[in-house]
Amino acid sequence: MGKTEKNQSHRKLFENIRDLLHEARSAVARNINTAMVVTYFEIGRMIVVDEQQGKKRADYAEETLKNLSLDLAREFGKGFSGEILRTCGSFIFCMPQRFRRHCLRNPRQHLVFLR
Repeated sequence: MGKTEKNQSHRKLFENIRDLLHEARSAVARNINTAMVVTYFEIGRMIVVDEQQGKKRADYAEETLKNLSLDLAREFGKGFSGEILRTCGSFIFCMPQRFRRHCLRNPRQHLVFLR
């Protein structure tokens, strides 16, 4: 095999490996994004279900979100303000009906979507 053929062979091998790595990274990013969407949907569902347990008063909801925000921030760091948690609660009403029905019927079984 001449030098040119070796260079072409090496180049082809490199390109195939590079493409494989790009595809894997894209798949990982998609799976992480999907997992986070499903997680925030489930957080919202849990908040809405908790608020609808006969405790719909605004003061209860605000106190719950404030305490939940503090606890989550203590454990996971920034990103769980009361506003974010309120948005998660609203998110459940924005998702497509089919996805909502599945999650409401099968709480926590939504993780099947990630496999």
